[in-house]
Amino acid sequence: MLIIHEGDHKGMKFEVATSKYLDSICEITEQAKAQLRRIGIDQWQKGYPSREIWEEDIEIGRSYILTDEGKVLGAFAYQESPDASYYEIDGKWLTDGAYASMHRVCVADACKGRGVAGRLFTYGCEKARESGFPSMRIDTHPGNIPMQKALQKADTSRVWSIISTTAEHPASTSRAMRNIRKTCARHVKF
Repeated sequence: MLIIHEGDHKGMKFEVATSKYLDSICEITEQAKAQLRRIGIDQWQKGYPSREIWEEDIEIGRSYILTDEGKVLGAFAYQESPDASYYEIDGKWLTDGAYASMHRVCVADACKGRGVAGRLFTYGCEKARESGFPSMRIDTHPGNIPMQKALQKADTSRVWSIISTTAEHPASTSRAMRNIRKTCARHVKF
């Protein structure tokens, strides 16, 4: 568990989510769905991600949260196995071979604009690097401008689009580990 000890956020910490946080994660997910609806895109509007998805993530230990004094600020799923949605893309990944991926990244409404998404990306990338992966892959809808801006701030490189039969994952981003060190140093601002 990475505990953040700098600046005004001494109580912030990352941890593997447990079922005690499921309601908070689902509430944040619903807030994210509402934001996407407000900006007029269909990402996450057809039931995904559901409570059952988060339950499965928690059960297998791939759901992570950032908390501050016990309150969940953001959540994401971290995956170290190949992702079928990344098999065929219209473009080329920055690295071939093994990679980690982050999915279902969401931030509580009350924390938006405070760098929480950047902290989530930084932590996921640090975890991937520590596990020996050369890159991290993250995807989002082409209309999800808030997430694209957060990814841009996180120094990711655009690699065209995933070819998919669903509209849930139409745009994709990958970051080579050589950039992760730079990004982590740049993003962890407290």
